This record gives sequence, C-alpha cells and structure tokens, in this order.
Amino acid sequence: MISPIDPSTLSPQAQKIVSASAPEKLQEVAARGVVPGVHPVEIVAVLVLLAQSGRATVAATAQRTIAALPDAILSSALGAADRLNAATIDAIARAYVQRVDVLEHLIGATSIDMETVEHLAKAGTESVAELMATNEERLLKHPRLIELLYMNKRTRMSTADRIVELAVRNGVELHGIAAWKEAAAAIENEMIVEPSSEPTPDDLLFADAQAIGDQIAGLGADDDVVDETPEGVEVVKDLIKPLSQRISEMTISQKIRTAMLGNKEARMLLVRDTNKLVCSAAIRSPQMQEADVLMVSKNRNVQDEVLRIIGTSSEWLKSYQIKLSLVENPKSPTAVASKLISHLRECDLKMLSKSKNISGAVKDAAKRHLERRKK
Repeated sequence: MISPIDPSTLSPQAQKIVSASAPEKLQEVAARGVVPGVHPVEIVAVLVLLAQSGRATVAATAQRTIAALPDAILSSALGAADRLNAATIDAIARAYVQRVDVLEHLIGATSIDMETVEHLAKAGTESVAELMATNEERLLKHPRLIELLYMNKRTRMSTADRIVELAVRNGVELHGIAAWKEAAAAIENEMIVEPSSEPTPDDLLFADAQAIGDQIAGLGADDDVVDETPEGVEVVKDLIKPLSQRISEMTISQKIRTAMLGNKEARMLLVRDTNKLVCSAAIRSPQMQEADVLMVSKNRNVQDEVLRIIGTSSEWLKSYQIKLSLVENPKSPTAVASKLISHLRECDLKMLSKSKNISGAVKDAAKRHLERRKK
C-alpha cells in the first residue's frame, strides 16, 4: 500500500488548506489549483489530499484538476520529481498514464512506489511499455514487472520477446505467466530484435491479429471455429479465416503470447496447433472458460498432450462433463482416462464398458470398476 501524504510535512499555508477545519470555500478554490504562495510540488500534494476529502464537491473538483493540471504547475512539479512523495507520484502517474512525456520524469523518481510502477506496466501504452522495458535492472529485481508487461496487450511483441529472453538468460522463472515454460522454451530458438523507435513487421503482424480477433469476437459459447466434414476433417469457418491466416504467419513465441492474450476464437485455433508448445500454451491460457475446455476435451483432433493437461488440472476436473468427455475421447492418454474412471457414475460406466469408440484398456478399466461397485 502506498504511504499516504503526511500533512505535517507541508508548509504552514498548505496545512491550513488541507485541514479538516478549513473553510469549504477555501478548499474549493484550492481544488481548482489556485494556491497562492505555494510551490507547485506542494500544490499537487494539496490536490491529492483534497481529492480524498469528505466534502464531495471539493474531492470531485480536485480529481478533475489533477487530471488536467495547468502546464506551469505540471512542468514545475515534474522538474522536481525527486521531491514528490509516493502518493503524489501515484496520482499523477494514474492520471497521465497515456503521457509518456510525463511518465519518463516519474518512473525514475527515487520515491516512486512499486505499486505505481506495476500499474504502469499493466495499463501503460506502447510507448510507456517501451520506456519501462529499458530498465533491465529493475525488471530483474522485480520480475512481476516482466509478467505485467508481457500480459499488457499494448506491449510490442518484440519487446515481450526481449524481456522474456532477459528472464531466461538470468534464470528468472515467471510464475505469473501461465505458459511460462512454453514461452521460455520457444524464445531459445528465435532471433531477438534490438529495440527500435518504430514497430517491427512482426509487431505489426501481432497487433493486426489482435485487431482482427476483436472484430470477429462473439461466437456463442457452444460454437467452434471449425466445421467438421462427414469424414471428420476440420475446416476453418469463413469468418475465422482472416485470423487463422495471420496466426499461421506467426512465430512460435507470437502464437504463445496470442494464446495468453487473444480471444476465444484465437485460443480455439491455437489449441489445435501442431506445435506442442503452442497448443499446450493455449489450453493453459487463464482466459480459457469451462465451456471451451469441455469442447476441447471432446475433440479427437487435438494432441494428446492437450488432453493430458486438462486431465491433470484440478480446476477443470471439478466438472463432471469434462471428466466424462476425457474418458470417452480415444485420444486421451490411457493413464489419464483410466484414473478418471473411478469418478464416473454407474450409468456412464455401463455405457463405456460397451463402447466401441474407446481403447480396450479404458474399456476394461470401466468394466473392472463396475464389477467392484457391484461387489
């Protein structure tokens, strides 16, 4: 938690204004940024304190003023950034998260709180992410920043690659990235591009895929991205083809990050990828919903590694339908399917014991368990 501003550290004039006993009219004037005889650094501190006032009108006015500080006050405060306290820096940073020219003064301030830095890594623009990614020392000291930048859609793909490579090179594990093992393995075989003032072609490809995904988002929960022919061959739906084409042009690292950040349609394409790192990352995506996982658990065209991941996830195995679908799917690893047999209802065990669509080992396991229940 960011330490609040201590009013006693302010000048006597500023203390009078923020005092609970100060006249409301005085505070209303100050909330507009009119604080004669007070340094801009203290003016912003006064505004931050007034923005927390119990007087609703004063608080609302102060909040609006912070978001639109006069240039003279803002530039003077930024010029003395090392004199700003953590709460003041946080208020300015959040209000000007789109302004890299403002944030470049704040990010290096000695009193900036890590909570503020993390917010910028999570919510910052492309330019802010570029700025933050240059401080490798801080990234390694606070790996959470790498995770937040990676999961920030506005961070360039090339930048995400560089910070992942930085972590791998320094032996840092990023548990906040669900597919960290896959991302780390993929980056070892890819060329890392040096920072540039302009996005690279791969950056543009990644951004374009995100934009197309946003445009086509909205398939129903029970819909898939493919149609299946009578022969069991999957054909990508026409609506999804532009996204599928962009994804097919991506590197492994790009596909993995798309699996983490993309929408349902992207994940359902990527979970079918023939590369084990990619499909594994897709099923591990924190955005995967139960309905999506159920659909995947029934699919006979995905790699068995995907089904193994589902079958060893305590979260997804809370669903009875997912457990049943895994056992019914002939692509499921025998060890996974056999282990789930004991969790099934008797009626389903009877059905499985007669099924011609599952392996003999799983069918025998169903029969044995059914016999044990009878005894």
